Formats: sequence, structure tokens, C-alpha cells
Amino acid sequence: MSDDTIRLATVGRIVRRRGRLLAVLAVLGALVGYGASLVFPPRYTTSASVLLPGAWEERGLLTQAEIASSSVVVDRAADTLDWDGVELRERVSAKVSDGNIIEISGTADTPERAQRLADQVVEQYVGFAARVVGDTTDPEAAARPEELRQLVQRTGRRITELADAADPGRTVESVQTRTELAKLRTALQEAVAELNEADPAGTGSGPVVMGPAARPDGEAPPTRLQLVVGGALSFFLLAVVGHLAAARTSRRLRTEPEIAAALGTAPLGTVDVSAEAAAHRPEARGARARIRRLLGVDVRWDLPPSDTAGDEEGRRIRYRRVCARLRDRSRAFRRLLVVVPGGDVIALPAAERLVAEAGDEPRLRVVEVSVALPTVPDRGDESGALVVLSAGSWTAEELAGVREACADAGHTVVGVVLAGPAPARAARSAGRPRDTAAPALAVGADTRGGPA
Repeated sequence: MSDDTIRLATVGRIVRRRGRLLAVLAVLGALVGYGASLVFPPRYTTSASVLLPGAWEERGLLTQAEIASSSVVVDRAADTLDWDGVELRERVSAKVSDGNIIEISGTADTPERAQRLADQVVEQYVGFAARVVGDTTDPEAAARPEELRQLVQRTGRRITELADAADPGRTVESVQTRTELAKLRTALQEAVAELNEADPAGTGSGPVVMGPAARPDGEAPPTRLQLVVGGALSFFLLAVVGHLAAARTSRRLRTEPEIAAALGTAPLGTVDVSAEAAAHRPEARGARARIRRLLGVDVRWDLPPSDTAGDEEGRRIRYRRVCARLRDRSRAFRRLLVVVPGGDVIALPAAERLVAEAGDEPRLRVVEVSVALPTVPDRGDESGALVVLSAGSWTAEELAGVREACADAGHTVVGVVLAGPAPARAARSAGRPRDTAAPALAVGADTRGGPA
């Protein structure tokens, strides 16, 4: 799989074969998200809008937004509310909305406190901005621009009266006087227009609050539900990615041709082992083995799809066909060793059943060999070896060590049989398997001699 492109079918196979493990990890992630929601209390956010009358450039509006969330405004609001100003600076924000509107937001641990915070910050900003643009409480300072405009209007009317009183068009001097008066009136009008453009606040009122902040009816993200769902989804995705990464970096052989090439022999077929047979092995009775079966991690998910026998009769037919191929390849061998890698709980019951199905042609004896330090019994009555193992459990180096151990003991590897798990079937098309004598089982490399 390390050289294959990750496809959606691969992810689907992970979900099918590791569904219970993924479900447990998703629940664990949900619990972690719930714990995070307890550490971080819920927050509520609301906002109020302020309108700035007049013509404003974008830079000026951004400046006003910075002023609204500045420490000066926030500290004044904190003093009024008797709250901590340092903490409030992180809970107040302002941004420019459509038009000349500044939207000021406040965040608190309750809806009521969030509403009070937003309203108080807006109030402090309006007062501060009014003083900055010159809208003070001094009546004389506020009346000066208006007095100047009234003075210009009276001057314009006086100029018109002087122009009408002059001798209209009778002398050169009267014409020049009327012309100069017209120019003076035009200059005064242009000056008033420039004054209005330079002082947009002077032509209208100061910042206008567009209503109180609304009381929030929901938590600000991330909410408790979002944390729980996010935790579950994160753990689920991390588990899937972990499976894919482990499969791409694994060097264990998964296909029949690869395993046969590593052992230097030919494949004889694939047999199935029922889940009950594998679970009754002594190696599969510990607490760790039970947990692995409960989570579904005792079955390889990264093996290529293969057909399994539908019932007990189908499995028996597969064993008999493997035995027939074994007889054809080993006619010169009357006795054979069945070599099983140590700890392979799938291959060991398959090897025992092969012994039972083979009978006396040839006589088989099972020996379990440690893969870390493989040692095969020396050649005696048996002169050949049949390797039985499960796919996806061993690397090429480990299988090469088993092959060399067989060669050192004088055994010729006549073939390899792959064993795979088969799901348990409630209904069987055939009856119980025929009674057979208990096969001879030699565990370890120190067992020699003929069959039991």
C-alpha cells in the first residue's frame, strides 16, 4: 500500500474494519471537547452602531474605529461599570460597517453584562469623539462657526445693496465698482464653501447612536456543542490519518506473491480461520487480546480484498484443495514440518486444521518458530517444511530469516499457505466437521522426532 494512491475506497475500508475503534476515539474526542467547554466558560457578544454624519474618507473612518476600541474609551467604560479595564480591552472591538457607521462589539460571560458593556463603550466613545472634533460644551466655542456664516451672509447682502446704489452703467467708475463688488461676493461664498468642506462636523451634529445594543440570545463561538462536535471530528480524522500513515510506512508484506518471493517458494493457496477458532487460542485469552477483539483491531484492515468462504463447508473445501496441491508438490516427502511464526494466532489454528485434513499423505507436524531468533528442528523423519502464516504480519527480513533457518536445519520449503480470518456465521450450510484425532503439536524449536 505504500506505493498506492490513497483512494476513497481505502478510507471506507478503514471505517468498516475499524468502526468500533473509530467510534471509541470519536467519543473520547467529544469528552475532551466537553472538558474544554468547562475550562473555557461561555461568552456572549453583542454590538451597537454609531453613525458619523458628514463626508468621511476611509482613513478617517478607520481612525474613528481605532478610537472606539482604544484604551482611553475602554478604561472610561470600565471605570463607569467598575470592571477590570485590562480584561475589557480584550473584549471590546470596533469595525467600519456600510456607510459612515462604526459597529462597536462587547463580549462578556452573560448576555446582560455584554449588553451593558457595548452600550457603555458606545456612550464613552460618543462623548470622547465629540470633544475631539470640537463639539464641546462651551456655548461660545460652539457658536463661533455659525456667527461667522451669519456675518458672511450680512456682508453679501450689503455688497448687493452697494452694487444697486452705484450708478448702473453711466460711468466707467460705476461699472468697475459693480465688478469689484461682484468679485468680493463670489470670494466670500467660496470661502464659506471651503469652510464647510474642511469642517464636516460643523455642518451637522456629532456621532449619533443608532439604538441600544441588543441582548444576545446565543453564545459566541465556539459554543459547547461546537467544541464537542469539533473534538469528536478531530479525533476521528486523526485516527484515519494515523491508519493511513502507518500503512504507508509499514514494511509488512500483504500480498501472496510478495510473501512467496520472500520465502523463496510457491504459494499453495489461502485458507480461512473462523473467529471462534482464533479466539479460543491461549494467546488470545488475555485482557489485552480481549480489548483488541472488542475494539476490532485484531483484524488487519490494510490487506487487499479477498474472497472468504461463506460457511464451514466452503472452508473445508479450501483446506482440502491446499492439501491436494501439497501432495502434488511433495510426493517425495512422506513427512513435513508445518512452520508457523510465533505469536500468529490466525496461522496456528489453520496449521492444526491442515494437519487434520492432510491425514497420512503426507504426515504433518506443527512447530512454532520465533521470528526474532528463528530455529527449526534438525532434519530427521521430516525433510521438508510448509510455512503457514497470516498476511500483513511479517516483513521480508523476518520471512527471510525463517527461510534461512529452514535451510540450516536441512529442510526444503515446499510451499506457503496464507491464513486469513473469516467472520463467524450463525447459520451453516453444512453440519459439524468430522471428528478427527488431535493433531501433533510441537511448540518451540527443541522438539524433535516423529509425529505424536
